[in-house]
This record gives sequence, structure tokens and C-alpha cells, in this order.
Amino acid sequence: ATEYHLGLLKAKLAKYRAQLLEPSKSASSKGEGFDVMKSGDARVALIGFPSVGKSTFLSLMTSTASEAASYEFTTLTCIPGVIEYKGANIQLLDLPGIIEGAAQGKGRGRQVIAVARTADVVIMMLDATKGEVQRSLLEKELESVGIRLNKHKPNIYFKPKKGGGISFNSTVTLTQCSEKLVQLILHEYKIFNAEVLFREDCSPDEFIDVIVGNRVYMPCLYVYNKIDQISMEEVDRLARKPNSVVISCGMKLNLDYLLEMLWEYLALTCIYTKKRGQRPDFTDAIILRKGASVEHVCHRIHRSLASQFKYALVWGTSTKYSPQRVGLTHTMEHEDVIQIVKK
Repeated sequence: ATEYHLGLLKAKLAKYRAQLLEPSKSASSKGEGFDVMKSGDARVALIGFPSVGKSTFLSLMTSTASEAASYEFTTLTCIPGVIEYKGANIQLLDLPGIIEGAAQGKGRGRQVIAVARTADVVIMMLDATKGEVQRSLLEKELESVGIRLNKHKPNIYFKPKKGGGISFNSTVTLTQCSEKLVQLILHEYKIFNAEVLFREDCSPDEFIDVIVGNRVYMPCLYVYNKIDQISMEEVDRLARKPNSVVISCGMKLNLDYLLEMLWEYLALTCIYTKKRGQRPDFTDAIILRKGASVEHVCHRIHRSLASQFKYALVWGTSTKYSPQRVGLTHTMEHEDVIQIVKK
């Protein structure tokens, strides 16, 4: 009975928390939002407490100068910069510092987190001298507004219906949820007719995430700055943690490795084009996500190209031999060269 009770309480908590976080519908005066127009091939948000070195990092990595000083809250709005790396333009957003209670709207925290939701990767800047406390606090703030860091979407099929009650199935043995608990959670959200299929063993929290449906799952890189102020053993310990990179903006240490990791997390691929009878154009790459097909390349070049597509010739690691004739569904890999033939 305790488990059911806990599951129910979790559902109620999630529901009330969502109601608290939703701003009131009354026509209040519009505050200044500071979302920046999306540009470039990917977007990275810098999140962290005040005075951990976000602005210094932005000024080092990009040609944009963000005001940096040794007092807290130097940055007050969102400052965009662009990193040029391997032919891709990565937009880097320097966001104001977050304080505890940001999810409730303290210190414009809500706007900062709203901008972070639109990013492809979050870089969490932490002060190496007090990293553990900061990390758990920031994770808690982001969790409560529905940003899940370094997690994948729970593999649960969920579809509300008009009638027929709740049909519950699972393809694996469930250790954390049971049919009764699922029904109780659904009733809490006033859902009485639905299809639920568990394809993996998920916790009640993950099931609630699926019902609510507005959760963002994004990769996060924990960056420990100011490593010049701690001992070597401590640096070694931090560097061995999963998803972590240690840097020092003051002494410009390890920044190139951070860029490599960032590229891996963004999962971008460069694809070069080639005209018939000419050498490939290696100056201007098409940047796509990992797993992009020939069709995506066509859409990126021109929207009507896919409808006139006859076949493509591809050179590179994704083919068995070069050049290989491929169709629209062929998956491209990093630094492939493509020549498209129209009907």
C-alpha cells in the first residue's frame, strides 16, 4: 500500500507543481523577454550560478565580448556569440546567473530557464572550488521545470481515447510500476480512457513525465571552471566523472578539449557537395544532425530538389565503394561528399 500511496503523492505533487509554475493568466504588463533569435547550426546555452566564469568563457570562445567582472550578476540579459568550429556555426548563449529558487521566478530565473529549453545542449558552468553543491542545486532547478539532463525519453506508448477504459500492457516485467498504480496516477490527471504500453521498466516519475508531455530531454556537459585554484588530485577526480570537463578560463586550460566534447554532444555531421565534372567544394559544408539521410540534404539545398531527385552519388565512409549510387533513404556520415542528379 505504501508504494501506491507514494506513487499517488508523486502524481499530485507533479500536478500542483505544474500549476504553481504556470504564470497566472491575468493580463500583467509584459516584461522584457530576452530570448535571442536562433541562428547557426546548433544552439548551446551556458547555465550556472553568478560569478562562475560564463562571460569570460564566451569572450574566449567567440569574437563577442561579454562584460565580465569579479562581482555577481555582471550579465543581466542573454548575450549571444558564435563559435566557428569544423565549418559549423554554433550559437553560444551567455545567460544571467541562476540563483536558488529560479524555477519559482527568483532573479528572472524563469526567463533564463525558458531560453535554456530551446537549446540543443546545455553547458553547466560550475565553480571547481564548490562544484558539488552547485551541481545538485542547478539540477534540482532544471528538473522542476521539466528539463531532464542526460536522460532519454521513457519508452512508454501512451494515447488518451474517447472511451473503452484503460488498457494496460507491458513487454517487460515491471518492478517499479503496477497496473493499479498506473490507473491511480491516470485518475489523478482525470484520464479514464487510455492505452498504455510499457516497453521498458520505468519509475512512476517517468510515467508522469510521459502523461504531462512537455518535458525536454537534452544532453548536458558539466564544466568545472577555475581548476587553477584546487589540488591536482581534486582536478583528477572531477575530470573522471561522467559528462564532465575541467577547464580554466583565467589560464586558458583545456578549452580545445571542451570544444571537441561539445561537437560530440551536438552530434553534427558535415557533408560536402560536388558538381558534375568538378572537384568537391570543401570550403562550404552542409551541417546536419547525425543520422541525416540524402533527403535531408536535398531539403537543405532547395525545398523542391527532393521531388525532382533521380539518384545521388556518394563518396565517403557511409558507402561500400566510392562513388556509390544511392536513393533518398541512404544515411549520410561525417565528411561524406554527395553529387545529386535530377530527373
